[in-house]
Amino acid sequence: MRRKTVFALMIAFVMRASAAYAHGVVGDYIFLEPLITDDATPANEADILAPTWNRNSGGRTFSIGSSIEKLLGTDSEGLPRFSLGGGSTWISQSPKQGPDVSGFDVLNLFAKYAFLVVPQHEFILSAKTVLQLPTGNPDVTSQQHTSLGPELIGAKALGDLPNTTLLKWLRPIGFQADFGYLPALGGHTSHHMFADGMIEYSMLYLSNSVQDIGLKWPLRNMFLYSEFNYDQLITGPPHQTFPTLLATPGIAYVSYRFELSVGTQFALNQASVPGTHAAVLGLLDIFYDSIIPQANWKLFGE
Repeated sequence: MRRKTVFALMIAFVMRASAAYAHGVVGDYIFLEPLITDDATPANEADILAPTWNRNSGGRTFSIGSSIEKLLGTDSEGLPRFSLGGGSTWISQSPKQGPDVSGFDVLNLFAKYAFLVVPQHEFILSAKTVLQLPTGNPDVTSQQHTSLGPELIGAKALGDLPNTTLLKWLRPIGFQADFGYLPALGGHTSHHMFADGMIEYSMLYLSNSVQDIGLKWPLRNMFLYSEFNYDQLITGPPHQTFPTLLATPGIAYVSYRFELSVGTQFALNQASVPGTHAAVLGLLDIFYDSIIPQANWKLFGE
């Protein structure tokens, strides 16, 4: 009983505290850190473990990604506005023919600015600049040249729907989306375009802001979600410019200090089938400023 009481007080504090002190909070809604779709909210977080296992027509691929993001600026109301971050992925490929290869993929660096935040409507829009440096193993990297480009990211929850008999059950739904274009700065290789969308259902929001239906821990902290992912090389080597369309459903557990998520992938078009016979994706995301309060320092803001 004491554990449940402490946890309830913790959640109540998070829901009322400044967004700078909790991950993904916009208004009363806590947005997930997606597996693939980008997160619009600047935050102090570290994706310390993002494993992916994929079996395709050419063999098997296993990868472990990691990244870190640092919130550097908030506005006069304490809302997160600006962050910097970066990360990379270690990849191991086991083809059906030929030797196994492994190594790091490109190094991703980014700057994110939330230029529109409307807490009362649980809505945020952010712009992101992404720099990809080909510092990894050429045998496993998808890009051999430096890339630089923009990305637009947004998130919206339905908490401002009327709390009526039927519509209230839709209020825990949240949407996240991104669109990016990363042209290569040299050579004649790929110009990468991608777009992702995500729909999620928050049991936490259902219990705290709609109606407490008696969910116990850990169900009370669960999210159900599905992502839809588009990826394409606009120009590139022959037979590599077809679009990849995937569905990525999954389930996540979110606490005050971390998120644990797992999902799978299904091909949505014929061009994606050879690359996705079976897949398992995971994520362990740590909100490190909740563990180390000193990490919440900023260059500007409250």
